[in-house]
Amino acid sequence: MKSFLMFVKFALFSASAGIIQFGSYALFYELAHFPEWLSYLIALILSVLWNFTLNRKFTFKSANNVPIAMLKVAAYYAVFTPLSTLFEKYLTETLGWNGYLVTIMNMLLNFGTEFLYQRFFVYGKSIGSAEKKEETVN
Repeated sequence: MKSFLMFVKFALFSASAGIIQFGSYALFYELAHFPEWLSYLIALILSVLWNFTLNRKFTFKSANNVPIAMLKVAAYYAVFTPLSTLFEKYLTETLGWNGYLVTIMNMLLNFGTEFLYQRFFVYGKSIGSAEKKEETVN
């Protein structure tokens, strides 16, 4: 049950990050007239920062070393970002797919892989450690 609740929280925070990503993508693409791939990249970075902060504190409740957790998340995005940016660029510029559709596809792929990565690799054994730390202080 605890894992299910963790997944639900992750999904809700990811949805909020998705709103940030989608909104900032539209802002950069529609208003600033950036290329689709660059709009996607900037929007992804903004949503990652939001998602990391909320999920560390409220979903995984980790008291883990924040810089190390950030480095682990950065390692995930060091792989995901170039691949998804190339995917975005190829599908929109080469094949002429709709940028919003491709962004949604990338967001869904990101959601599934990032939950597993954070759950088992970034936070793993430190899940709930912030709660335990708080109990010891009180």
